[in-house]
Amino acid sequence: MSAHPYDHGHTVAGWTGCGIAVAGTAVLGVGVCAVSGPLLLAGAAVEVIALLVTWALHLAGWGKPSGPRPRQEWSWRVRDSGARAGHAECVGCRLAGRRGGPAGEPAPVTAPTAAPAVSPAPAAPVEADPVGAGS
Repeated sequence: MSAHPYDHGHTVAGWTGCGIAVAGTAVLGVGVCAVSGPLLLAGAAVEVIALLVTWALHLAGWGKPSGPRPRQEWSWRVRDSGARAGHAECVGCRLAGRRGGPAGEPAPVTAPTAAPAVSPAPAAPVEADPVGAGS
């Protein structure tokens, strides 16, 4: 049993991206110390790769949305079942075209339609039923 009642959000996407980013930062640091343009470019490229790998893993379900999760989903080995639909307030999911609803519901898929040529006829007015008349 864990010593805390909440999930820290450790994920495969997070750990992998962090590891790659640390390596990129190390290359950038060596580039600064050596005053080497190619090393600085290589370090920056590794940082971009870290970002892309983290994003790809998140979209594949190895990341987690922010906010509380059920206890059975706390392990970093558990894939996120709502990743395909997208997370409601996740910038990465929105960039990928996944716009999940507030509860992880996928956004409704609507096909583009042309505007109707003729507007529909108004509905017939409904007469109000007097109180007690229908009972």
